[in-house]
Amino acid sequence: MAKGDYISMSVVRRLPRYYRFLYDLKENGVTRISSRELSQRMGLTASQIRQDLNCFGGFGQQGYGYMVEQLYDEIGRILGMDRLANTVLLGAGNMGRAIANHMDFEHRGIRLVGIFDGSPELIGTTVRGMEVLSTDRLEEVCNAQKAEVAILCIPKEAAPQLVDRLLKLGVRGFWNFSHYDIPTQETGAVVENVHLGDSLMTLSYQLKKDRIME
Repeated sequence: MAKGDYISMSVVRRLPRYYRFLYDLKENGVTRISSRELSQRMGLTASQIRQDLNCFGGFGQQGYGYMVEQLYDEIGRILGMDRLANTVLLGAGNMGRAIANHMDFEHRGIRLVGIFDGSPELIGTTVRGMEVLSTDRLEEVCNAQKAEVAILCIPKEAAPQLVDRLLKLGVRGFWNFSHYDIPTQETGAVVENVHLGDSLMTLSYQLKKDRIME
Protein backbone atom coordinates (compact mmCIF):
# COMPACT_ATOMS: atom_id res chain seq x y z
CA MET A 1 0.00 0.00 0.00
CA ALA A 2 2.42 2.67 1.16
CA LYS A 3 6.06 3.00 0.29
CA GLY A 4 6.99 3.85 3.87
CA ASP A 5 5.78 2.76 7.26
CA TYR A 6 4.49 6.19 8.26
CA ILE A 7 1.97 8.33 6.40
CA SER A 8 1.55 11.88 7.69
CA MET A 9 -1.92 12.63 9.03
CA SER A 10 -1.89 15.82 6.95
CA VAL A 11 -1.77 13.57 3.87
CA VAL A 12 -4.46 11.26 5.24
CA ARG A 13 -6.74 14.22 5.94
CA ARG A 14 -6.47 15.32 2.31
CA LEU A 15 -7.57 11.94 0.97
CA PRO A 16 -11.33 12.48 1.57
CA ARG A 17 -11.05 15.72 -0.39
CA TYR A 18 -9.43 13.92 -3.33
CA TYR A 19 -12.16 11.31 -3.06
CA ARG A 20 -14.90 13.95 -3.18
CA PHE A 21 -13.40 15.82 -6.15
CA LEU A 22 -12.80 12.61 -8.09
CA TYR A 23 -16.41 11.55 -7.48
CA ASP A 24 -17.64 14.82 -9.00
CA LEU A 25 -15.30 14.37 -11.98
CA LYS A 26 -16.51 10.80 -12.49
CA GLU A 27 -20.15 11.87 -12.32
CA ASN A 28 -19.45 14.56 -14.92
CA GLY A 29 -18.00 12.05 -17.35
CA VAL A 30 -14.30 12.97 -16.95
CA THR A 31 -12.22 9.84 -17.52
CA ARG A 32 -8.67 11.16 -17.27
CA ILE A 33 -7.06 14.16 -15.57
CA SER A 34 -3.54 15.47 -15.11
CA SER A 35 -2.10 16.50 -11.74
CA ARG A 36 -1.96 20.08 -13.07
CA GLU A 37 -5.68 20.09 -13.95
CA LEU A 38 -6.56 18.48 -10.64
CA SER A 39 -4.44 21.04 -8.78
CA GLN A 40 -6.32 23.91 -10.43
CA ARG A 41 -9.65 22.47 -9.33
CA MET A 42 -8.55 21.72 -5.77
CA GLY A 43 -6.36 24.73 -5.01
CA LEU A 44 -3.29 22.57 -4.36
CA THR A 45 -0.02 22.43 -6.27
CA ALA A 46 0.52 19.63 -8.78
CA SER A 47 3.67 18.73 -6.86
CA GLN A 48 1.67 18.34 -3.62
CA ILE A 49 -0.82 16.04 -5.32
CA ARG A 50 1.92 13.84 -6.76
CA GLN A 51 3.70 13.68 -3.40
CA ASP A 52 0.49 12.76 -1.58
CA LEU A 53 -0.44 9.98 -3.99
CA ASN A 54 3.13 8.67 -4.12
CA CYS A 55 2.82 7.93 -0.40
CA PHE A 56 0.51 5.10 -1.44
CA GLY A 57 2.50 3.95 -4.47
CA GLY A 58 1.43 6.50 -7.09
CA PHE A 59 -1.36 5.92 -9.58
CA GLY A 60 -0.61 8.09 -12.61
CA GLN A 61 1.70 7.99 -15.60
CA GLN A 62 3.97 10.85 -16.57
CA GLY A 63 2.54 12.69 -19.55
CA TYR A 64 -0.74 10.77 -19.28
CA GLY A 65 -2.22 11.72 -15.90
CA TYR A 66 -4.66 9.78 -13.76
CA MET A 67 -7.57 7.58 -14.74
CA VAL A 68 -10.36 9.18 -12.70
CA GLU A 69 -12.46 6.13 -11.89
CA GLN A 70 -9.44 3.98 -11.07
CA LEU A 71 -7.97 6.62 -8.77
CA TYR A 72 -11.36 7.16 -7.12
CA ASP A 73 -11.67 3.43 -6.43
CA GLU A 74 -8.10 3.17 -5.13
CA ILE A 75 -8.48 6.09 -2.73
CA GLY A 76 -11.81 4.65 -1.58
CA ARG A 77 -10.06 1.35 -0.84
CA ILE A 78 -7.29 3.16 1.08
CA LEU A 79 -9.96 4.99 3.12
CA GLY A 80 -11.79 1.73 3.82
CA MET A 81 -14.85 2.54 1.71
CA ASP A 82 -14.88 -1.01 0.33
CA ARG A 83 -15.98 -2.40 3.70
CA LEU A 84 -18.84 -0.90 5.73
CA ALA A 85 -18.29 -0.75 9.49
CA ASN A 86 -21.36 -1.45 11.62
CA THR A 87 -21.98 1.70 13.64
CA VAL A 88 -24.18 2.86 16.51
CA LEU A 89 -25.21 6.45 17.18
CA LEU A 90 -25.64 7.60 20.76
CA GLY A 91 -27.76 10.69 21.28
CA ALA A 92 -30.96 11.34 19.33
CA GLY A 93 -31.23 15.04 20.15
CA ASN A 94 -30.92 17.84 17.62
CA MET A 95 -27.34 17.08 16.57
CA GLY A 96 -27.76 13.33 16.52
CA ARG A 97 -30.93 13.55 14.45
CA ALA A 98 -29.33 15.97 12.00
CA ILE A 99 -26.33 13.69 11.49
CA ALA A 100 -28.49 10.58 11.17
CA ASN A 101 -30.86 12.17 8.67
CA HIS A 102 -28.41 14.01 6.46
CA MET A 103 -25.14 12.03 6.47
CA ASP A 104 -24.64 9.66 3.54
CA PHE A 105 -23.18 6.95 5.75
CA GLU A 106 -22.95 4.20 3.15
CA HIS A 107 -20.69 6.34 0.97
CA ARG A 108 -18.49 7.11 3.98
CA GLY A 109 -17.68 3.54 5.00
CA ILE A 110 -20.43 3.31 7.62
CA ARG A 111 -23.52 1.15 8.13
CA LEU A 112 -25.81 2.56 10.83
CA VAL A 113 -27.26 -0.33 12.84
CA GLY A 114 -28.67 1.36 15.93
CA ILE A 115 -29.65 4.72 17.42
CA PHE A 116 -29.80 5.13 21.21
CA ASP A 117 -30.83 7.69 23.78
CA GLY A 118 -31.47 7.81 27.51
CA SER A 119 -34.39 10.25 27.38
CA PRO A 120 -37.90 8.73 27.73
CA GLU A 121 -39.18 11.49 25.41
CA LEU A 122 -36.94 10.28 22.57
CA ILE A 123 -36.98 6.52 23.10
CA GLY A 124 -39.45 4.97 20.65
CA THR A 125 -39.35 7.87 18.20
CA THR A 126 -38.13 7.29 14.64
CA VAL A 127 -34.98 8.72 13.09
CA ARG A 128 -33.81 7.79 9.57
CA GLY A 129 -36.47 5.09 9.56
CA MET A 130 -35.02 3.50 12.70
CA GLU A 131 -36.56 3.30 16.16
CA VAL A 132 -34.57 5.12 18.83
CA LEU A 133 -33.70 2.52 21.46
CA SER A 134 -32.95 2.91 25.14
CA THR A 135 -29.25 2.86 26.02
CA ASP A 136 -30.19 -0.10 28.25
CA ARG A 137 -30.20 -2.14 25.02
CA LEU A 138 -26.69 -1.09 23.97
CA GLU A 139 -25.08 -4.44 24.84
CA GLU A 140 -27.82 -6.42 23.11
CA VAL A 141 -27.53 -4.55 19.80
CA CYS A 142 -23.75 -4.13 19.75
CA ASN A 143 -23.21 -7.84 20.39
CA ALA A 144 -25.79 -8.89 17.79
CA GLN A 145 -24.51 -6.47 15.12
CA LYS A 146 -20.80 -6.67 16.05
CA ALA A 147 -20.59 -2.87 16.14
CA GLU A 148 -17.13 -1.42 15.47
CA VAL A 149 -17.81 2.33 15.51
CA ALA A 150 -19.82 4.70 17.70
CA ILE A 151 -20.98 8.22 16.89
CA LEU A 152 -21.23 10.21 20.12
CA CYS A 153 -23.74 13.08 20.17
CA ILE A 154 -24.17 13.02 23.93
CA PRO A 155 -23.43 15.43 26.78
CA LYS A 156 -19.84 15.41 28.01
CA GLU A 157 -20.87 14.24 31.48
CA ALA A 158 -22.67 11.19 30.06
CA ALA A 159 -19.77 10.12 27.86
CA PRO A 160 -17.30 8.40 30.27
CA GLN A 161 -19.67 5.64 31.37
CA LEU A 162 -21.04 5.04 27.87
CA VAL A 163 -17.59 5.01 26.30
CA ASP A 164 -16.44 2.46 28.88
CA ARG A 165 -19.41 0.23 28.00
CA LEU A 166 -18.70 0.56 24.29
CA LEU A 167 -15.02 -0.29 24.72
CA LYS A 168 -15.97 -3.43 26.64
CA LEU A 169 -18.26 -4.34 23.73
CA GLY A 170 -15.37 -4.17 21.28
CA VAL A 171 -16.09 -0.77 19.76
CA ARG A 172 -12.76 0.81 18.80
CA GLY A 173 -13.69 3.70 16.51
CA PHE A 174 -15.34 6.88 17.80
CA TRP A 175 -16.67 9.90 15.90
CA ASN A 176 -16.83 12.10 18.93
CA PHE A 177 -19.00 15.24 19.21
CA SER A 178 -19.21 15.00 23.02
CA HIS A 179 -16.06 17.02 23.95
CA TYR A 180 -15.06 14.16 26.27
CA ASP A 181 -11.40 13.16 25.88
CA ILE A 182 -11.57 9.45 25.12
CA PRO A 183 -8.45 7.62 26.34
CA THR A 184 -6.60 6.15 23.40
CA GLN A 185 -3.21 4.83 24.52
CA GLU A 186 -4.47 2.35 27.07
CA THR A 187 -7.62 1.37 25.12
CA GLY A 188 -6.34 1.27 21.54
CA ALA A 189 -9.34 3.35 20.48
CA VAL A 190 -9.26 5.37 17.27
CA VAL A 191 -10.93 8.73 17.85
CA GLU A 192 -11.92 11.54 15.50
CA ASN A 193 -12.92 14.49 17.67
CA VAL A 194 -15.25 17.07 16.15
CA HIS A 195 -15.25 20.49 17.84
CA LEU A 196 -17.55 22.74 15.83
CA GLY A 197 -16.82 25.68 18.11
CA ASP A 198 -13.08 25.38 17.39
CA SER A 199 -13.77 25.61 13.67
CA LEU A 200 -15.91 28.70 14.18
CA MET A 201 -13.21 30.37 16.30
CA THR A 202 -10.63 29.59 13.61
CA LEU A 203 -12.86 31.37 11.10
CA SER A 204 -13.17 34.32 13.51
CA TYR A 205 -9.37 34.52 13.82
CA GLN A 206 -8.91 34.58 10.07
CA LEU A 207 -11.52 37.33 9.67
CA LYS A 208 -9.82 39.35 12.40
CA LYS A 209 -6.41 38.91 10.78
CA ASP A 210 -7.77 40.05 7.42
CA ARG A 211 -9.25 43.19 9.04
CA ILE A 212 -5.90 44.03 10.66
CA MET A 213 -4.10 43.69 7.35
CA GLU A 214 -6.50 45.98 5.50
